[in-house]
Amino acid sequence: MGLKTAIIEGDVVGGTCVNRGCVPSKALLAVSGRMRELQSEHHLKALGLQVAAAGYDRQGVADHANNLASKIRNNLTNSMKAIGVDILTGVGTILGPQKVKYGKVGFSDNVITAKDIIIATGSVPFVPKGIEIDGKTVITSDHALKLEFVPDWIAIVGSGYIGLEFSDVYTALGSEVTFVEALDQLMPGFDPEIGKLAQRVLINPRKIDYHTGVFASKITPAKDGKPVTIELIDAKTKEPKDTLEVDAALIATGRAPFTKGLGLENINVATQRGFVPVDERMRVIDADGNLVPHLYCIGDANGKMMLAHAASAQGISVIEHVCGKDHVLNHLSIPAACFTHPEISMVGLTEPQAREKAKKEGFEISLAKTSFKANTKALAENEGEGLAKLIYRPDNGEILGVHIFGLHAADLIHEASNAIALGTRIQDIKFAVHAHPTLSEVLDELFKSAKVSASVSSQISEPVAV
Repeated sequence: MGLKTAIIEGDVVGGTCVNRGCVPSKALLAVSGRMRELQSEHHLKALGLQVAAAGYDRQGVADHANNLASKIRNNLTNSMKAIGVDILTGVGTILGPQKVKYGKVGFSDNVITAKDIIIATGSVPFVPKGIEIDGKTVITSDHALKLEFVPDWIAIVGSGYIGLEFSDVYTALGSEVTFVEALDQLMPGFDPEIGKLAQRVLINPRKIDYHTGVFASKITPAKDGKPVTIELIDAKTKEPKDTLEVDAALIATGRAPFTKGLGLENINVATQRGFVPVDERMRVIDADGNLVPHLYCIGDANGKMMLAHAASAQGISVIEHVCGKDHVLNHLSIPAACFTHPEISMVGLTEPQAREKAKKEGFEISLAKTSFKANTKALAENEGEGLAKLIYRPDNGEILGVHIFGLHAADLIHEASNAIALGTRIQDIKFAVHAHPTLSEVLDELFKSAKVSASVSSQISEPVAV
């Protein structure tokens, strides 16, 4: 937008996503996907294929993830330099309005001023109390992505999307997995119906067992020939339940904002559970409830939606605002995905969330569902396991949420997220034409099967002879 821009970076360009998150994890998941295909004799036989026993080189797999991160990081750095962004190395601290210092911790004496400042410091893995991380046998996702070893038996604490993705990687590479989940069911946060189907496909047939409704109150790393020990307590009563002995433990209990040392006290801003408070335009709010002029916060640090692409969208929204074009991002239109095999994706509200909203605001909701088993392309790939689910208002055709579990679900969700972002109603999108045979027809069938009130349906005025 023609603005003179500088980035202050205290670690490596690209942050979590490029170096310790989305990018290297997708490299590992690409490997686990291939391994799964090669190991599935039944699946290959159904296609008429015969393949010799599959194997892998751990270091080669680890190098693939590391090389991809390096490549994306270098591309990103070169792109920024090419468009004239100044990259200033060091830790940044806000000194006051429109003023920042940066440099090594304790020696940050370089001071710059700017018309507008954006905080985009991201997050780090959250480690609950009582868990000792040694980086070798008790690890976070940061360590796991280096794939320094593949344990025979690994406990994964937390069954959200990070835990699920790593269970996909580890089981494909030969590990046995035990989930430790504090809530009463696995995969909290996903639509319950999708979660139930995903559990039947992604967990039950694999070498995975699980403990639900329990906390890992203490985890001790492996030492002197002894295994990793995990003490489990009941999540409600806090009574001791069990002790696990495993080869390794991965802590996948979510992420915490990285907002310490930002100098927020210099501008009267107090974090809330570590997050920087912002309004719907990402403007920072101070301790008295006032907007801090020219200061914004985007991404994981504000806690609105902890996804890399949400951070990018928030950043674009801020720049629009800075340039005098008011823009409010609709967070309900931002899709999310879990890159297991097959994938899970979602946008908007889950069914329980939609029912709660409907009750509060006094409207009805309806559901529509389509199966991948009816899709020609999915059947050609012999990948008919999957479901797409639409949650909508039958009175006006508003799309409230779409959830997909199946082949390439992460790619399919965008038609739905764009519809929500643009305010497109079912009565209009149901007439969109999809190429045949493609997986996108799963959504075509989904929208066509939704029943919208006659008063709002698009009408064909003349009878048609076929």
